[in-house]
Amino acid sequence: MKIPFINQKKITRFIRKTSFISIVILMIFVLVASNEITHHKVAITAQPLQECLINNSLPCIDTFKNTTSEPFIPDAKLNPQQRFLSAIARKLSTIPQPGTYEYTLLRSYGAVFVNPDIGIKLPQKNIFANEQETQEFQATLTMDRVDSTNDCYLQKSAADALNKARVQQQIPLKSGYGSGDCTRTFNTNLRFWHKYANDRVLAKVQQGKETKILGLVAPPGTSQHLWGLAIDLRVGSKEQRKALNQNGWFQTVENDVPHWTYVGLSEDNLPLFGFKKQAIRGITYWITPL
Repeated sequence: MKIPFINQKKITRFIRKTSFISIVILMIFVLVASNEITHHKVAITAQPLQECLINNSLPCIDTFKNTTSEPFIPDAKLNPQQRFLSAIARKLSTIPQPGTYEYTLLRSYGAVFVNPDIGIKLPQKNIFANEQETQEFQATLTMDRVDSTNDCYLQKSAADALNKARVQQQIPLKSGYGSGDCTRTFNTNLRFWHKYANDRVLAKVQQGKETKILGLVAPPGTSQHLWGLAIDLRVGSKEQRKALNQNGWFQTVENDVPHWTYVGLSEDNLPLFGFKKQAIRGITYWITPL
């Protein structure tokens, strides 16, 4: 049997031609897919935030993701709730739906998610399930000690801001010096919860039937203290409050008198981000508009 002669040059040209066609087809596919994604994102952006939240038809986080290095400023045409949500949607992986346990917690403790400080880190959700999840998140944080304390640590930007305020005014921790005033473990959060409440109360909170307790103690795995962005202080003068406010610290949890949150904004900018100013028994709180 005679074996036909194989022309190596023809085979090489054939392979090159085939490869070129395959690359062109792949490029066309990628361009088409990219165009579809772009149009999808445009559709998301064009959809009102409120409709997105209510219908849960699209990932609302994509609506307001940060695509520039410029500081984010909410659209003044939006209502306070929408301005607040447009800011936190850039930090949270998903926005909880109204009426859920997560949304209730966001209303009480979600102020930190507007923080523009690039030096801080925020969790991708507002509930940690256990000590392991808490420790895994805290292990990623850059922490620093609050001056003149034994073991009080916060995220570095928060600690720096607090230390500046304490240079201006003498501002003691609630307990005097303890770590329980600052960044807490999941188990410490749980211990505080059991001191003031129980599983029956927790079930009511999860169903939206009990919210006043949130101004006294945070449910397990939900405290701002777990994120290194809250501290309990003894503040009794206007000068102390002014020093804290000038450095981005505010009272954001209604009726929790010693609790201060590192929001990282000036007081003038809080309304722009949707916060509501509310005076309760002589104390000014900046409440989320949810």
